[in-house]
Amino acid sequence: MATSRTIDPELLRAFVTVVDHGSFSAAAQRLYRGQSAVSLQIKRLEEQLGTRLLDRSSRRVALTAEGEMVLGSARQLIALNEQLLGRVQEPELAGLVRVGAPEDFATSRLPRLLADFSRSHPQVALEVVCELTLDLQRRFEAGELDIALLKREPSVTLDGTRVWREQLVWVGGDALPRDEEVLPLVCSPIPCVYRARAIGALDEAGRAWRVSYSCGSLAGNHAAVRAGLGVTVLPKDMVPGDLMLLDNAAHRLPMLADTEIALVAKAGLTPPMARLKEYIVHELELGSGR
Repeated sequence: MATSRTIDPELLRAFVTVVDHGSFSAAAQRLYRGQSAVSLQIKRLEEQLGTRLLDRSSRRVALTAEGEMVLGSARQLIALNEQLLGRVQEPELAGLVRVGAPEDFATSRLPRLLADFSRSHPQVALEVVCELTLDLQRRFEAGELDIALLKREPSVTLDGTRVWREQLVWVGGDALPRDEEVLPLVCSPIPCVYRARAIGALDEAGRAWRVSYSCGSLAGNHAAVRAGLGVTVLPKDMVPGDLMLLDNAAHRLPMLADTEIALVAKAGLTPPMARLKEYIVHELELGSGR
């Protein structure tokens, strides 16, 4: 039975964080709290609402039917809270910020992050450019971007702050031929970090390969893999649900080392640019589990 007519935003934040991260332990790390404290917050929220929000019986925490109904409103209330704080604490933040990001990252991790920032700072306009990393780097060096997220090898020195580490995997579709002696590759055109990583690993392993399909569009490459034109390399947590991780041994594929994403920012950032940089670094470092 409900015991209060006012819900603590921190309880809602704990609930949304558990849902987004799939477990109490991951949410606890994200919120800088103990797992038992997060569990207690969820219990208090469920008591206030008089219903169970999460199904804890499965390996990964799942929403109940009531939890699904509450989730949207919880996100709205948190966003309104952040928007109010942003307007009161930083009312002067206004202007344009030009951001560059690789397409796969810009279509997976970045949208919600930028949406949350925009709700807190509605007078800041965001201009996002999605291109290959080396093209983004050239744009940044030419002064066309204020902030850029660039893929890099962990061993390569690149000025900037590491904000994400990616586990790379081989990916294929149901229609992938099983008897290809020369491995067909689906990849982006040169320059592409993943293309170079795939070819380098195959050459080192002595596995023959050929580029069967090359497209600058991430969606186009995904479609080619679905159609069975070849295999590709993607970050493990960005593999579409209708594509599959390939078993390296079964397909004679070499292991792929992790790669990183670093944030670089121009000198002399305006207040909106500096605030967005700080926000991206903070949120992505938390999300990467470091």
